[in-house]
Amino acid sequence: MARIAGINIPDRQHAEIGLTAIYGIGRPRARKILEAAGVAFTKRVKDLNDAELERIRDQIDLIVTGK
Repeated sequence: MARIAGINIPDRQHAEIGLTAIYGIGRPRARKILEAAGVAFTKRVKDLNDAELERIRDQIDLIVTGK
């Protein structure tokens, strides 16, 4: 199970849907994060590699800090 922003993201969901488990992230924002990170919307969370997860975490950090 991937852990992003202190939240366990369900493994079997598509990345776009899984990110909505994080408070404040809906589908439009999840799409924006994944697009900026270069990750396919339909890729399942369990299939994300460490580099992709790190890019997603970086993009979420950018949104939270507003930089």
